[in-house]
Amino acid sequence: MSNKTYFISGGGTGGHIYPAFTVIDYLLKQDDTEKIYYIGNPDNLEFDIAKNYPAVEFLPVKVTGMPRKISIDMPKWAVQFFFAVLKAKSYIKKYNPDAIFTTGGYVSAPIVTAAIMMKKPYMIHDCDSVPGLVSKFAAPKAKIVSVAFESSKTVLKSKDIICNGNPVREAFFTVTKQQAREKLQIPTDKKVLFAMGGSQGAKTINSAMVNILQTLSEDLGFYVILQTGKKKYEEVIIDLETVYPEFKNNKNIMVRPYFDEMVYPLKASDMVIARAGSLSLTEIIQCNLASILIPYPYAAQDHQRKNAREMCEKGVSLYLEDSECNQENLLDKIKEINNGETLQKMSEKAKELAKNNPALDIVSQLKSIIKN
Repeated sequence: MSNKTYFISGGGTGGHIYPAFTVIDYLLKQDDTEKIYYIGNPDNLEFDIAKNYPAVEFLPVKVTGMPRKISIDMPKWAVQFFFAVLKAKSYIKKYNPDAIFTTGGYVSAPIVTAAIMMKKPYMIHDCDSVPGLVSKFAAPKAKIVSVAFESSKTVLKSKDIICNGNPVREAFFTVTKQQAREKLQIPTDKKVLFAMGGSQGAKTINSAMVNILQTLSEDLGFYVILQTGKKKYEEVIIDLETVYPEFKNNKNIMVRPYFDEMVYPLKASDMVIARAGSLSLTEIIQCNLASILIPYPYAAQDHQRKNAREMCEKGVSLYLEDSECNQENLLDKIKEINNGETLQKMSEKAKELAKNNPALDIVSQLKSIIKN
């Protein structure tokens, strides 16, 4: 069996980039992987992440998102995209990849277009319940289309479409709750509530949590983890010192700006409060957690609301609008889950939805499209 070369692409936001690099993690462990190239915008997050992968070579393409409305920016974008496709075609000619894999986003459009023009086999994975424009464009010619949500199957046109779920890091299958609690020095006998708003944080979630931290910890008996977001940490600490000056002496409260290894606070928890990005939902489900979802109201194509509603329909989450996320409403939702058997039932529903290992399945499918 000859060794294989792969082109990987996807970007614009972390929701496209992190799943792509998770697949790279698994490809690098394959004995027959010769070389992996990442096609992305050097001004974006994918370039920063690629620097941590010495075995992956970054191939730059300068591309931005297509203007959603007809304007004077459209011709400028069209010229930029034309040259990005030419650059992508030159990479295919030079490195001759055996297969191309993309996770969507505007960054992947040039390489998908070049692959179609040069008849190179490619596979796509769409991470959201509402597939993006690039996925809709790429799906018909893709050898295999992978999706995270069953609802995406009705939107994308493909002869071979598979609901794999989103790829997540191997640690989500190996780290136990006990190991996670030991790592974070959390008592094993406590019920743990984790509130997070992503790397940027969520002001509404932070504000509501600040006002109920004392109640959650002292009256309801929770160990509470609050991830504030890097830029909002100092602001939250100032608010907490005003509302609950003794919080620093409370050993059952952990306030952090961000966790580089999200697997530990998630695995340590029993319940989570979060936005409704597709990757977060996959990790929440993989950890078998009951959840309260507060979708970001300005997400592209309103996909977070749709993601959240799908999770609620499946019985793993409660829904709360961002505009209604105040201390009273959030506390009511927490009490609703914490009441009786609800927490256990939601956890069991999440366990039913969890996939064995989406990344391994995706790697296997990607290898299957390679021409022998």
